[in-house]
Amino acid sequence: MSEFDLEQADRLLTTTRAVRKRLDLDTPVPRELVLDCVRVSTQAPAGGNYQKWRWVIVDDPEKKHIIGQAYRRSYQPYIEMQRSAVASRTPDDSTIGKIMSSSDYLAEILEDVPMLAIPCSLGSPEDGGADPQGWWGSVIPAVWSYMHAARARSLGTVWTTLHLRYADEVGEALGIPSTITQLACIPTAYYTGETFRPGTRRPAEEITYWNTWKNTDVSHA
Repeated sequence: MSEFDLEQADRLLTTTRAVRKRLDLDTPVPRELVLDCVRVSTQAPAGGNYQKWRWVIVDDPEKKHIIGQAYRRSYQPYIEMQRSAVASRTPDDSTIGKIMSSSDYLAEILEDVPMLAIPCSLGSPEDGGADPQGWWGSVIPAVWSYMHAARARSLGTVWTTLHLRYADEVGEALGIPSTITQLACIPTAYYTGETFRPGTRRPAEEITYWNTWKNTDVSHA
């Protein structure tokens, strides 16, 4: 017998969505609530139990504006490339159109989000011949745990990385040393509307292979 309510646990895991247009820009987020999410994130697994995660939480308007500017400078060339790629593959996919629209919106309002969480890690994946997969595998779970904890507290989040092209500039504004790796920027806010539903995904039976790889059409993955 499970010690958890599996229905509630599965609901949390399957409805932690990438929230953009439904971020509530008007309701302040208490710092203690964000600290609760960080506390949960510290229980994530990490190689060697090194716990190299650090969090820079930004609620200062001027500093959020700097992050927003860096994000938009990266966003324009990125989204144009994405639009060209999508048009040639799935020109009539309404879901893709919605994602593009919500991405445009986020780029416009990023600095208006109450909290921007910058997860960081001591060192970098290039240090001392470290295995990149192992390095990232030791930091990504903590960020995902933060996002789940936020969802459980009626907060919406979305994983973004576009500001990292200008990580040095953002790091200087936030006092982050050059020896520290910024991992992402996680906009954090209450969300508007009632709740979220699981997204449309391929069936588990279709993407699960037992004991050996199965040839599959990766062009529509």
